[in-house]
Amino acid sequence: MSSEDEVVEAHKMPLLDHLIELRQRLLYSVIGLFVAFLVCFFFAQDLYNFLVQPLANILLAHGQGSDVFMHPENQPPPRMIFTDLTEVFFTYIKVAFFFAAFIMCPLFLTQIWLFVAPGLYKNEKKALAPFLIASPILFLLGAALVYFVLLPFAWRFFLHFQQPGGPETLAIQLEAKVDQYLALTMKLIFAFGLCFQLPVIMTLLARVGLATSQGMKEKRKYAIVITFILAAIFTPPDPLSQISLALPILVLYEISIQMARLVEKERAKREAELDREAGID
Repeated sequence: MSSEDEVVEAHKMPLLDHLIELRQRLLYSVIGLFVAFLVCFFFAQDLYNFLVQPLANILLAHGQGSDVFMHPENQPPPRMIFTDLTEVFFTYIKVAFFFAAFIMCPLFLTQIWLFVAPGLYKNEKKALAPFLIASPILFLLGAALVYFVLLPFAWRFFLHFQQPGGPETLAIQLEAKVDQYLALTMKLIFAFGLCFQLPVIMTLLARVGLATSQGMKEKRKYAIVITFILAAIFTPPDPLSQISLALPILVLYEISIQMARLVEKERAKREAELDREAGID
């Protein structure tokens, strides 16, 4: 056992001290989240407008109606509506909490690390630290894919279902509700962000021996089917959105296989070194 590992063993805390330490870390996280929430609530309207921007860009660019959508002379300017007096207020609260949690994610992960790191050995710290860094980055990539790629395509697809009114037909026109738009957008962001954690999860499973690269390769066909099923559940009911989620997940699955292979090679190398040291002893 190395000197650092001996220090870890010597400084192990009793259960009560662990609970006190946990309470302290949770308190820091809650205070940070509350402060960030207050700041985000002050800018809630701007933050909501940011989330609405992909839809606004399309509606304002087309006036909600070149021949792609409807005739502009037959309809009012683009808008969003609310049907409950408290709807906008509680929507802004949700927006503020959503962005506060996103902004404070590094703080949460730092508090988790400060809580568990003293009880980890040196090799365990080296193994866990990269995942704490990669996790928020992958979530951000998933959210960016939703905002910049999926939402413009999906909203354009759905807007094509509008139709102008006629002598014998009623107009079908979008009247987007404030809270429903936020719910759908947050659902997509969370779905993509969580799915982008796949390499982190699978690599951790490979490190503890619960998954292997060979096993993942053999189950690839099942993973494809499950991926498209999950994509159908978490995205709007159109093929474009489902494929937009399914394809990145499949790419991440292949990356997970390669990461698991690297973990196995590292483990085999470490075991070979231990065998050589044991042979020398």
